[in-house]
Amino acid sequence: MRKRLEFIGYTFLFLLMLPAAASAVAGVEEKYQPCAACHGEQAQGNVDLKAPALAGQDGAYLTRQLAHFKAGIRGADPRDTQGAQMKAMATTLSEDDIALLAEYLAALPQAVPVASVSGDLKNGNNYYHASCGACHGGEAQGNPGLNAPALVILDASYLKSQVQSFQQGLRGAHPDDKYGKQMKMMSNSLPSDKDLDDVIAYIQSLAVSP
Repeated sequence: MRKRLEFIGYTFLFLLMLPAAASAVAGVEEKYQPCAACHGEQAQGNVDLKAPALAGQDGAYLTRQLAHFKAGIRGADPRDTQGAQMKAMATTLSEDDIALLAEYLAALPQAVPVASVSGDLKNGNNYYHASCGACHGGEAQGNPGLNAPALVILDASYLKSQVQSFQQGLRGAHPDDKYGKQMKMMSNSLPSDKDLDDVIAYIQSLAVSP
């Protein structure tokens, strides 16, 4: 009898919690709507708008980048027009908003980009594992323990633009961007644009395109 009453009590408590949970989901989805205009309704990204996929990305990474935009650690360089747009958007978010959005986006099904570039996959494999794989993972899946985001979900043009941003100092130059500094240094380990293209082609080969 006691176990039955406990079961009924837990069931009742669960039912009471359902409306609050649904309300929370609706709230964060509403918060995401301004982002969806560029990043897509499912946070799948938009190549034409140079907006990366966010769905399935590591939540801590998303939190850090939004906080960096809000603080001006990213998007402050006048050459970084895309970053400036994100900086403006991030200033409208509170710390609680950022945490909720990051959690929401990380829980979405991971985006799978369509392969759009070709290259020397053997060369790309060699450079990727020599310079990138130790942090970003053997399958470019990311490594939260090393604060390294997933790369396999990102489209080719965004990957290339961000590596070039690190090379040119648009990213990773701010003294408070600890991990950006590491990426700035590693980005210069690629001798040429062709090698960068080969690495990106290799990363895209790791994704299963629809």
